[in-house]
Amino acid sequence: MSRVSPTPFTSSTRYRSHHAGELGEGDAGHSVRVAGFVHNKRELGSLVFLELRDATGTLQCVVERTDAAFEHVRALTLESVVSITGNVVLRAEHARNVRLKTGRIELAVAAVELLSAAGELPFAVHDASDAPEELRLRYRFLDLRRERVHANVRLRSQVVAWLRQTLSERGFLEIQTPILTASSPEGARDFLVPSRLQPGKFYALPQAPQLFKQLLMIGGFERYFQIAPCFRDEDARADRSPGEFYQLDMELAFVEQEQVFAVIEPVLHELFATFGRHAVASPPFPRITYSDALLGYGSDKPDLRNPLVFVDVTQRVTVATAPSDALVRALRVPNGAARSRRFFDALRELARQHAAELTWLLPQKAPQGFARAQPLPALEALRSELAPEPSDALLLLHAPLASRAVHELRAHIARELALLDATAYRFCWVVDFPMYERDSATGEIVFSHNPFSMPQGGERALAGDPLAVLAYQYDIVCNGIELSSGALRNHRPELLLRAFEVAGYTAAEVEARFGGLLRALRCGAPPHGGLAPGLDRMLMLLADEPNLREITPFPLTQSAQDLLLGAPSSVRAEQLVELGLRLTD
Repeated sequence: MSRVSPTPFTSSTRYRSHHAGELGEGDAGHSVRVAGFVHNKRELGSLVFLELRDATGTLQCVVERTDAAFEHVRALTLESVVSITGNVVLRAEHARNVRLKTGRIELAVAAVELLSAAGELPFAVHDASDAPEELRLRYRFLDLRRERVHANVRLRSQVVAWLRQTLSERGFLEIQTPILTASSPEGARDFLVPSRLQPGKFYALPQAPQLFKQLLMIGGFERYFQIAPCFRDEDARADRSPGEFYQLDMELAFVEQEQVFAVIEPVLHELFATFGRHAVASPPFPRITYSDALLGYGSDKPDLRNPLVFVDVTQRVTVATAPSDALVRALRVPNGAARSRRFFDALRELARQHAAELTWLLPQKAPQGFARAQPLPALEALRSELAPEPSDALLLLHAPLASRAVHELRAHIARELALLDATAYRFCWVVDFPMYERDSATGEIVFSHNPFSMPQGGERALAGDPLAVLAYQYDIVCNGIELSSGALRNHRPELLLRAFEVAGYTAAEVEARFGGLLRALRCGAPPHGGLAPGLDRMLMLLADEPNLREITPFPLTQSAQDLLLGAPSSVRAEQLVELGLRLTD
């Protein structure tokens, strides 16, 4: 997989004639001036070796005791900013560093200018070992100098530039949508901004440009994109930043679901092939229905690098224990017959932790658990259907459709048997999400996903059982991480009102909350749909990082604090008065 190379630095100033990482053997014998940070320094007898680091790389500089600059170099502290003049010389064969781009040369120091001295540092920049996270975030400007984080931020810039160019070439227009907007009653918790000119009223920071991009389609812009900032007052997770994040927001007009897929699949494939570290499965990406994802993978974010897939055998196996509406799934475990009893007992305990019942079938051994109650011909038919190898084991799991046990068992077995392919990016689409669900607390029918999605079957479907209605909603998933939700939008105003009516909203409520969108839809709206892959999550995969904070230049802590600048912070009393606000105890 190739990487996009940054454009070489060419500027020459009084501080430098060349950049450190761009010097090579062809520069040997020339006098140059470089500038950057003192990355590392060591003394060896009568020599001092200094590694200079700038945005292009590092360069070894050397000064001898007899040189005028010796004591000056010797006194420099790590991370001080310097400008160094000297002659480029070839290193001796035995002294070359093949791991360094400039490892065949070094700079014989003639003069040093100290531009800014660094005091005592809270942690070493040249040391790859991690400092405590709180310390790293408090001194994020130092953390950004470290090779790993610095490379991730550069990757972020390159990916954004590539996406802008690629989508523009495909006919998309980059359009910025408002940051100050109206609060939405759906989705996550809003960040609110009080209005000075309209006392007692509030703007909201956009959770996503959802309504604006639909209005752009109605306005005649048929292909829109934006590297969009989004703001949601949510708790942090490894793959979700608290507060703010960025997404590649896209919308297309006059499309059906498969056409949306056909547009985005080559972009994602080329993006991951260009910047990623692993092989990328080629389009078209597999389509997996929501119900099949829960059945076979135990998650609506299936990780296809794991080859294990449960299959429904409920019609072949009878289980008398509760819950009676649960399914029986089977899983073939490669070479499982050789595993110890401890292995299977651990699986059974894992299933019990998620209120599921597990048993197994091994070659030439008596059935276990609820399998003992099955007629022998039924078990033989089951083995014939699943066609296990002689060395395989068969697991039988009794659990509801949405049981977490399926996901946990797949992940556990893949780890134990080293089945996960860690050298691949495997994409899939999860489709046919239910339009509605029953609220577990109130028992009422509520939207289960995006309320502005087009219901499959239109008015006829909405006239029947709400829990049977599917929507044109889809997720794009890579390696078990949801990159984006998307949908075909409900562009028909009367059908939109009917969809909200099923979820308990009156027409007056919908008009009050979404009157702007309804007015636009009533002026003629093309069929349209889109999605918004998370930029941060894509970068996390591309950089092989386990946490979003490693690819975000200035991330917040788990408790949504900016330790560097001290946000959130108190404000002056007069600011609150100006906004018509007061604090309560």
